[in-house]
Amino acid sequence: MKETLKAYEEKMTKTINVLVKDLAAIRAGRANPAVLDKLTIEYYGTPTPLNQVAAVSTPEPRTLQIQPWDASTLKAIEKAIFASDLGLNPQNDGKSIRLNFPPLTEERRRELIKQVSKTGEESKVALRNIRRDANDTFKSMKKDNKITEDGQKEAEEKMQKITDKFVKEVDGIVAKKSKELAEV
Repeated sequence: MKETLKAYEEKMTKTINVLVKDLAAIRAGRANPAVLDKLTIEYYGTPTPLNQVAAVSTPEPRTLQIQPWDASTLKAIEKAIFASDLGLNPQNDGKSIRLNFPPLTEERRRELIKQVSKTGEESKVALRNIRRDANDTFKSMKKDNKITEDGQKEAEEKMQKITDKFVKEVDGIVAKKSKELAEV
């Protein structure tokens, strides 16, 4: 039973890691290369992550510079940035692309905070689904006489405590990111 609990706890940890990665991609007024992590470009007919075809640097606090290793990919990178929901205008100088991050407007800030909250809620739903799967596993273990009824109840209580811990962690991460967005 401990192994089963540990396996579900690991799944919850992965959910938290995905949340942190998703929130890092939400721009907070400063240039952060993580906002480009989800960007893919057509490279020789294959969708390829941007970080595999170019170097991304931060020459200034509000600027990202994308230096492709193959100059022929400049147009594809520019096209991918326009098609994304980043709301940035790429400046192509023929060798690299610069992205200037304007200060966030109040309206855009509110939108981003809503997006952060929505992402946090999705993570909580994922955690609850993991808890439900665990409880179903415990019920089937009890049905197959692998554990007693008391063992099932104890396992479900432990699973609930683990879920509560992770939900609290999600709330903390979301609150921190929301505060970061509100202060920018």
